[in-house]
Amino acid sequence: MPRRARIQKRVILPDPLYTHEGVAKFMNVIMQRGKRSTAESIVYGAFDRIAKATKKDPVEVFESAIKNVTPVLEVKPRRIGGATYQVPVEIKPERRLALARRWIVRFARTRSGKSMQDKLAGELMDAANGVGGAIKRREETHKMAESNKAFSHFRY
Repeated sequence: MPRRARIQKRVILPDPLYTHEGVAKFMNVIMQRGKRSTAESIVYGAFDRIAKATKKDPVEVFESAIKNVTPVLEVKPRRIGGATYQVPVEIKPERRLALARRWIVRFARTRSGKSMQDKLAGELMDAANGVGGAIKRREETHKMAESNKAFSHFRY
């Protein structure tokens, strides 16, 4: 049993424009050095570009991108008798979404392009269509878990 009380999860208010909690959390991932207004301008600008390019609701594209990137399994190292095994484990739902958001932002930052709005819009549209760096990362994670399925009996 833990010696301390459980840590309370912070309540994140939905973003003001789309009233969507997922978009607000995504802004928090994009935000650097506490500059919320910059993060808002990046996300809203990317959503405007998505709306122009796809003629769809940008929140729907965002949700489908997050859903496509979300991993189900990952490997965790487990030390047993001097050997370290990569044991596949299921990911908790909150961590799944956190990983998906983080991967989309990371691969958007590494893309080539003019502005962060362009890069983020491109990565979100690619992820919604099932291609791109974040999707590739999810596939690698699942492939790693699949190849180490023999060690699943070491699950804790």
